[in-house]
Amino acid sequence: MGVYVLKSGLMKEYVLQSLKETREFAQRFAKNLTPFKANAKVYALSGDLGSGKTEFVRSIARALGVSSSVTSPTFVIQKVYPLRRKKFNNLIHIDAYRLKEGRELECLNWKETENNPGNLIFIEWSGNVVDALPARAIKLNFEFVNEHSRKIEM
Repeated sequence: MGVYVLKSGLMKEYVLQSLKETREFAQRFAKNLTPFKANAKVYALSGDLGSGKTEFVRSIARALGVSSSVTSPTFVIQKVYPLRRKKFNNLIHIDAYRLKEGRELECLNWKETENNPGNLIFIEWSGNVVDALPARAIKLNFEFVNEHSRKIEM
């Protein structure tokens, strides 16, 4: 299973050598997810095009029991996947690639969404809406290493 490196402080780095390793990593990641008591759990994803952000969210969704097709919400901005038998009520996948600032999330009822502890939120291209992200958002950076490998820093 890939290479794990503890970087300075609490920073962790994972180098995943294949799509299979990415999916296995996401399954383990999903098993350890726990909700916050008062707010949504928000993951802010960053990284270049093709660095593995959407595949990671797709794999998380599968691990949480989502059976419908999980695709990038680039043109619809947000997709909501109801979760059954899990710690969260909804997996919310946002792609902020086409957004310029955080206030553009308001049309998605952002404040209500991010304040609901039943929501698990993954925001791709989070740098475009950094001004709307809660301070508690957990940052994950994805990097394209080569055709088969990706690096995830958290």
